[in-house]
Amino acid sequence: KGARLVIYEQDHQGISRDRPDVAYITVPDVKKKIGIISAEFFGNPSRKLKVIGITGTNGKTTVSFLIEHIFRKNSIQSGLIGTIQYRVSDHVLPARNTTPGAVKLNHLLHHMVDHGLTHCIMEVSSHALDQYRVQGIGFERVVFTNLAPEHLDYHKSMDDYFKAKFQLFENLDPKKYAVINVDDGYGVRLKSLIKTKVIDYGIEDKNASVRAENIRLGLDYTQFNVITPWGKKKIKSRLIGRHNIYNALAAVAVCALEGIELEDIAQALGTLNFVPGRLERLEYEKPFDIFVDYAHTDDALKNVLTALRELSPRRIITVFGCGGERDRTKRPRMGDIAAKMSDYVILTNDNPRGEQPMQIINEIKAGFPREFKKFEVVLNRKTAIEQALKIARARDFVLIAGKGHETYQIFDGKTIDFDDRKVVEEILMKKQR
Repeated sequence: KGARLVIYEQDHQGISRDRPDVAYITVPDVKKKIGIISAEFFGNPSRKLKVIGITGTNGKTTVSFLIEHIFRKNSIQSGLIGTIQYRVSDHVLPARNTTPGAVKLNHLLHHMVDHGLTHCIMEVSSHALDQYRVQGIGFERVVFTNLAPEHLDYHKSMDDYFKAKFQLFENLDPKKYAVINVDDGYGVRLKSLIKTKVIDYGIEDKNASVRAENIRLGLDYTQFNVITPWGKKKIKSRLIGRHNIYNALAAVAVCALEGIELEDIAQALGTLNFVPGRLERLEYEKPFDIFVDYAHTDDALKNVLTALRELSPRRIITVFGCGGERDRTKRPRMGDIAAKMSDYVILTNDNPRGEQPMQIINEIKAGFPREFKKFEVVLNRKTAIEQALKIARARDFVLIAGKGHETYQIFDGKTIDFDDRKVVEEILMKKQR
């Protein structure tokens, strides 16, 4: 078809090697080499950028948005690669994967170099690490947020999941810095295993290099003092919840390592109003509050419900489901968390894909305590959201969880337009009319 070079695995059948104008190279595993080949093909763009990698079960997107926002406010030109979007200067591409394949990834980095960017902030998924998508990428900083049960359909065990994440730190240049959450048990384990420089962060660990004190949680803002090797500063952020303090601490550590003054970091943190679909408060003149969040693991759902419960609502009404053809082990755990931390639960479709929706619902319900009866099943997600808004009263919180920023639903090979935020707007505007 015109290729001048063919790289293939040694045991591959059907390669005749009979074209004199084609070079043939055999390797033990193409998957392990494609990252290095791609990096070389695009001129090793990661060597011309400072690449910041963020990994962990929860918080990757928020940490990446915080760092990018602080950089922008301080005239550092950076690109973004993650769950919500890939961004190169003013060019925004929808993200198909949290971390794209090796060829796409190096192509994006190449474009960042061409546009004169100096930094790239990248979410690095466990799948990407296990599949060698970031081979050949030179990281300047790497961040570990936390580890909780997720993707166990793929990794099979938490130990395998941890080992996948560990690769990002194991291969880091010893002269570079790792930023690690040491309030997380896996973070402590990670810190003990790596040989690079470490800036650790936390709230509970009073010996952490970057830590938060004098915390005040509110519906409109979160306030705390950050203690760092670079000084102490009061932070006031529009991102609510204790889990977002952890995200802010990670961002503070990275940005301080990049030479940004603590005063400038604090000012920038105060000007980010929200991260799309991450405990995003929808502003409507209603006596109750509505939140949309991407929480699609039991740990994430627990974090969000804890954050909301600490704000003393009258009731929390939670609308959620679980994705089909994904880790089934988390379904009853999410059911247990939702039942114990919500006052009312509406179970509905997420992205059922090729699974039967009621099978997914029944697996979630299996985690409900036997005495829990304050729930209903409404498979149509729009109808479920409408029902939650209908029963909400003054000082209630409505949490619509699981999809966050997503603008679609997937049913057995069919994808339809669906955005929780737009659906809420449609319902409320219809009521006004």
